[in-house]
Amino acid sequence: MTRSCDIAIIGAGTAGLSALSAIRKQTEDFLLINDGPYGTTCARVGCMPSKALIEAANAFHHRLALKQIGVSGADGLAVDVTAVLNRVRDLRDDFVAGVLKVTKDIGKRNIEGRARFVDAQVLEVNGERLQARRIVIATGSRPILPDSWKAVGQRVLTTDDLFEQRTLPKRMAVVGLGGVGAEMAQALSRLGVEVQGFDAAEQLAGITDPLVNQALIEVLRAEFQVCLGAGADLRQTQDNVEVSAGSSRIIVDQVLVALGRRPNVDSLGLETLGVDLDEHGVPPFDPLTMQVGDLPVYIAGDANSRMPLLHEAADDGHIAGYNALRERPECFERRTPLAIVFTDPNVAVVGRSHAELKDGEAVIGEVDFSNQGRARMSDENRGMLRVYVARATGQLLGAEMCAPRGEHLAHLLALAVQRKLTVIELLRMPFYHPVIEEGLRRALRDAVNNLGFTHGGPDLAACTRLGAGAID
Repeated sequence: MTRSCDIAIIGAGTAGLSALSAIRKQTEDFLLINDGPYGTTCARVGCMPSKALIEAANAFHHRLALKQIGVSGADGLAVDVTAVLNRVRDLRDDFVAGVLKVTKDIGKRNIEGRARFVDAQVLEVNGERLQARRIVIATGSRPILPDSWKAVGQRVLTTDDLFEQRTLPKRMAVVGLGGVGAEMAQALSRLGVEVQGFDAAEQLAGITDPLVNQALIEVLRAEFQVCLGAGADLRQTQDNVEVSAGSSRIIVDQVLVALGRRPNVDSLGLETLGVDLDEHGVPPFDPLTMQVGDLPVYIAGDANSRMPLLHEAADDGHIAGYNALRERPECFERRTPLAIVFTDPNVAVVGRSHAELKDGEAVIGEVDFSNQGRARMSDENRGMLRVYVARATGQLLGAEMCAPRGEHLAHLLALAVQRKLTVIELLRMPFYHPVIEEGLRRALRDAVNNLGFTHGGPDLAACTRLGAGAID
């Protein structure tokens, strides 16, 4: 016997729930199929618990600046790691509970089980065949953990395990200093763990600009040891773990592996669709429609490996759900790329990255925050921001930064890129004093100078620096 529906969604994570929301605006003839825990990667083991841990770590770390600004007694402060981790889980559980409410009212249309394609319109789940007019794949991803490292057992953690710990060890290695690895390494160090970070690459946290990357490396190395440019290997000893990379060898109590995530597509039977699969098993798809080839199949979120970020997964899901209801899919204009890493200072890439610029296409404006007035007041004067401006038009193309309050600067710049504003138009906007955003203005002014732009007539964009940090 075959059960049928109009739309089948495989996966109840962010992308799947976003697709479901779009679909329910027009039909209730759907099935949601989910294998594994509900509650989304973000709420359970990703964005939310990680940021809760970072907030605690940063709050404790800021005690180091209190004496400098005239507040005594900070030496008596201590961190209760067990209490910190309990709070992280309490917040996490509350976030997950909020997500679970989304699927509570769909009853038997919510199926727990592993789906596998029989063909482009037929799935097999729990031994039953399900036929659907359209199918949305939103199966998410899982942490990458080399098979040889699994033998080390509970001394090797991923972010799926980290937030379940009841306490933290004295010594820890973090292997992989991408966005998540850099965040967690710094947070663990600030909570009193002796941390050493490893990455086979020389560029960290998604940064491609060499000067911004160097600024981040200097920030991290001021807090914990960082070993770059050599792949790490693990070996279990009697009571701990040996981590080796190049000429570096250390002994730690636990290792956090942060090597990225792998799309959960390997058991879906996608080979039955008759399309080529890439090295990760992901089929070809159109990022403007989310359609797989010319099939009645759509793929969204981490499952397509395009941009594993929550807001992108939600957009993917919406596009997939919207188009699954139509006979002919429609193209969406995608948002300006925006990625933020919550180290301190924040790391962000907005619009076109440094690596995506063509030779001679852009001029660069930059600011070093070491002497920026507001940053000095709040003891945040670290990092660098670089903006990329089209040489021919003056239009802002993108930016990379390791900057104080960069999460807010990044949103401001994303708005400017999406609105196709020029650097001159941005300099015509008001900048209050004293604020971190004045650092951005300095970078914009630097870009204008590098453009060789000459103002004609009265124009407040021509109001330049006065040469004094207190008023610039």
